[in-house]
Amino acid sequence: MHSSFLARTCSVVAASALVATSWVLAPSATADDPDPAAAPATAPPVDAATTDRIIVKYRSQPLGATAGAATQDDRETVIETPLGPDADVEFVRDTSLGSQVWALGEELPVAEVEALVAEIAAADPTVEYAEPDRLMHPLAAAPNDPRWNDLWALRTSSVGINVLGAWDLTRGAGVNVAVIDTGYRPHADLAANIVGGFDMIADSRMSNDGNGRDSDARDPGDSCEGRGSSWHGTHVAGTISAVADNGTGLAGVAPASKVVPVRVLGTCGGYTSDIADGMVWASGGSVAGVPANPNPARVLNLSLGGSGACDTTSQRAINAARSNGSVVVVAAGNSSTNVSGSNPANCSGVVAVASYGPTGSRAYYSNYGSLIDLAAPGGDTSSGSAGGILSTVNTGTTAPAADSYAYYQGTSMAAPHVAAVAALMLSVNPALTPDQVESMLRSTARPFVASCGSCGSGMLDANAAVRAAAGTGNPGPTPEPPAGTVEVEPNDTLASANRVAAPGTWTGSMGSRSDTDFFSMSVPAGRTVSASLTPGASSDYDLYLYDGAGRQVARSTLGTGRVDSVSVRNSGGSTATYTARVVYYSGGTGASAGAYSLQLGW
Repeated sequence: MHSSFLARTCSVVAASALVATSWVLAPSATADDPDPAAAPATAPPVDAATTDRIIVKYRSQPLGATAGAATQDDRETVIETPLGPDADVEFVRDTSLGSQVWALGEELPVAEVEALVAEIAAADPTVEYAEPDRLMHPLAAAPNDPRWNDLWALRTSSVGINVLGAWDLTRGAGVNVAVIDTGYRPHADLAANIVGGFDMIADSRMSNDGNGRDSDARDPGDSCEGRGSSWHGTHVAGTISAVADNGTGLAGVAPASKVVPVRVLGTCGGYTSDIADGMVWASGGSVAGVPANPNPARVLNLSLGGSGACDTTSQRAINAARSNGSVVVVAAGNSSTNVSGSNPANCSGVVAVASYGPTGSRAYYSNYGSLIDLAAPGGDTSSGSAGGILSTVNTGTTAPAADSYAYYQGTSMAAPHVAAVAALMLSVNPALTPDQVESMLRSTARPFVASCGSCGSGMLDANAAVRAAAGTGNPGPTPEPPAGTVEVEPNDTLASANRVAAPGTWTGSMGSRSDTDFFSMSVPAGRTVSASLTPGASSDYDLYLYDGAGRQVARSTLGTGRVDSVSVRNSGGSTATYTARVVYYSGGTGASAGAYSLQLGW
């Protein structure tokens, strides 16, 4: 009986610790390796662009005029007229550049203010120029960690997760993430973010520390049958929460979060029973003979697995963790097969994560299938070590030695990127449920930039996911109505855009003068996306089109009762997201007077 259990353990462990096939050590690049593609800071998305002021520069007298300049009262009247009779325009001050600042009395989308200032300039010949007095926001800059430029997966790029955009809102403070793995080493670039933890390995032969379960979650090494120790849990933990801006090493995705290490994998692997107890304990549940966890985790990362169907023990542990409010993130596995045969990624209620490399293509080893939620950077070192994921490790071949960094690859490396983004989401909105976090991760994922068949809903986008979480309060999953239907509120930000599954005509309404509606489409490569907006006969609504990065690519701002139309060709090599936006300019509001139709096609 003992030998049969041991055989099962080794098969689970090879996949569980992802040592044999799921990750690869590669030489660590030096800290001063040049990298011209340093990550830029990113601006807030379109939905954040509002202002309640304008800047107007007046000529000393109107062009071609023989009379003097207009009075301030005249100027105020010109500005108020397009805003309507209830406008509360007020002069604020003169500027050092000879222009004037005017308050509009209400905050409006910048796109609407741009239309307003154009009308002011057309109506008043004394205006030299007019423009929105834009609201600026602090931007997260790249941290001072010397290995930042080696973290391709975190950058603002076609394959990076855009973590700097998310850091404008949060770095994960207040959220604990359990790394259910081999334990941790007190690495200088990680130790400050380790809190509590437990060694859940009951079998002293497997624990490699001379005893069974205890409160010491440090990793003594997991070498097995001639294979050196992996320091796998330390690598995973570093991706999540390596300390940022300490002038040392690198930075984690959620560097203000805390890691709760739960040691379940030892020499040659770990038992399902220990892993299940680790999930329950980490989420704040009770485990017989084990002290209560004083640092319950809202996110559990399981970069481990084995073959076969989801077993009852694992599923019950997942259910218990979810009922305690924890999001369970699981690596899909590295056998290049359907994830339906990889446990626990095939269990219900988990966020199953596939892996892509630095080109955006599915990593050659990554599992795939309909059970995958989304893909994240996991690395692919087939073209060089730097294509892997750099994180914290130890130099010891069997027992611990010195701190170090190394590139690994595997779905083990993809999962902690997602787990850390989940922590960022919960930091800005602790009320989110596990199902809501999963739904937002999927709905905010970006379209794939390269071939990644059956890799879920798209590529992890930290910025979009965190902003969706911040703007929702305590939402349910965003509905995805069929094409040719009625808008579903709230849809007044890019993150909450109504999803358009197929070409058709939508009906909507401008609920107020500050209302705006977004409609998001996935447009195949080579197709032309088109949008036509028809307002009521006495209304003037404008139409804007944005690409997947939130950049305006087209607009139409015709007058009252006119049909606005825009079109843009997706000239890229893969499916891309485009979002149409309807903006109120003047006219009716409400369900009837504010009605419009929007025809979308591609």
